[in-house]
Amino acid sequence: MNEQTSVTTASATPAAAPVRTLPDAQTVTAVTHWTDSLFSFRVTRPKSLRFRSGEFVMIGLLDYKGKPLLRAYSIASPSWDEELEFYSIKVPDGPLTSRLQHIQPGDEIILRPKPVGTLVLDALLPGKRLWFLATGTGIAPFASLMRDPETYERYDQVIMMHTCRTVAELEYGRQLVAALREDPLIGEFADKLVYYPTTTREPFERMGRVTDNLSSGKVFSDLGIPPMDPGTDRAMVCGSMALNVDIKAILEGFGLREGANSEPREYVVERAFVGDGI
Repeated sequence: MNEQTSVTTASATPAAAPVRTLPDAQTVTAVTHWTDSLFSFRVTRPKSLRFRSGEFVMIGLLDYKGKPLLRAYSIASPSWDEELEFYSIKVPDGPLTSRLQHIQPGDEIILRPKPVGTLVLDALLPGKRLWFLATGTGIAPFASLMRDPETYERYDQVIMMHTCRTVAELEYGRQLVAALREDPLIGEFADKLVYYPTTTREPFERMGRVTDNLSSGKVFSDLGIPPMDPGTDRAMVCGSMALNVDIKAILEGFGLREGANSEPREYVVERAFVGDGI
């Protein structure tokens, strides 16, 4: 009995506590590989971290010289979640994801607890219909917002347009949306969410780029809803820089104006989206 007590006490001393070798370290709690090029992971949440659903933080690992290698990642979990979730591409030669894709539960990553970003509800003027427009892993901030009750308290309808190359690449978003009906916080609002996934390379029930389906009016026809109106519609955009440029022109063609945290308007674009070279 005495020997066992001695061991327990020793393990509780600072000398026996695990040593964190990374600055701002957080521990990986789960990893899911969706395809050969996409994965998501969850990590512990700093007790001091407060963020608005849709914001991003800097995360990463130490490089081969022992210096932090960080990239901007949207937080895919909602602001109320006790852990943090991220959704990422895998780039074989990417300085960060070539290594990040191999993390396992129990590993540590660097997480700078200073959230920022424009894809937040407060950056938009009040409206009735909210559009989430994303390609690839650009769905991450909307994964956060779709799981936040405040999104549905502010809007009568929320439309999630998500375009990927293949059906498999849509699976993360499909499972997330499907689970919302059973979510204790969101279930009662589930009927307000309209999910509109499309592919560009593999045959699917709906195909076409976000930009094409908006500019042609196909999405409005498919859903039986009127075109965007600056008096009622609000939009958030997250994708490649090329997508951002094209979408901005389309939204402004509908009469929507770009806003920001300091000047809310009808649509916002995330400019810190993680690109293909990470």
